[in-house]
Amino acid sequence: MANKGKRLIEAAKLVDRSKLYDINEAVALAKQTSTVKFDATVEVAFKLGIDVRKNDQQIRGAVVLPNGTGKTQRVLVFAKGEKLKEAEAAGADYAGDADYINKIQQGWFEFDVIVATPDMMGEVGKLGRVLGPKGLMPNPKTGTVTFDVAKAVEEIKAGKVEIRADKTGIIHAPIGKASFEDGKLVENFNAVFEAIQKAKPSAAKGTYMKSVNVTTTMGPAVKVDPSSVVVKN
Repeated sequence: MANKGKRLIEAAKLVDRSKLYDINEAVALAKQTSTVKFDATVEVAFKLGIDVRKNDQQIRGAVVLPNGTGKTQRVLVFAKGEKLKEAEAAGADYAGDADYINKIQQGWFEFDVIVATPDMMGEVGKLGRVLGPKGLMPNPKTGTVTFDVAKAVEEIKAGKVEIRADKTGIIHAPIGKASFEDGKLVENFNAVFEAIQKAKPSAAKGTYMKSVNVTTTMGPAVKVDPSSVVVKN
């Protein structure tokens, strides 16, 4: 543990905390300062100038990263009839209805994302108390409540991540692994950045993006200059 702390201290010295880095520099530096011995997750954090206590300033959505996350998501689909077959054909790890609801009620959580058809939400809603606190409840805003289960499963498997502001107005999102090429991480960052820009509430006043940081698992945060980000029109 002492060696890990020493490595982190030395890595942090490489980061100028008073500087806003170009996104390309920030990604390279975040990878350089990764101190763990496994393939660290690269994450971004956006501090936004919004008041999440107000309904018209809440942000929730999703974006498919062009280069994936580097992690395979286990998908559970709640559906019936032909929609079950569509889900399975699209690559769902689990697909069913009452049986899986019962399993979850008994403490089973061998999945990462849930997709449900709208006609199943009456039953899935009974799991709100256990799914809600874990952030696993399906939601139309993130595309996880839909009759197009095949598309939903395919997008999740391709690297779809949720964009959601927490109680402090910060959005955290993974953009890949430290083993990714710099350019692929930058492309993923740009996709998240663009999605957050488009999600700006009309009621938000003042500076929208107050700060942007890139970091790796247990690594130091690297501040990003938002003006260095090239967003497609």
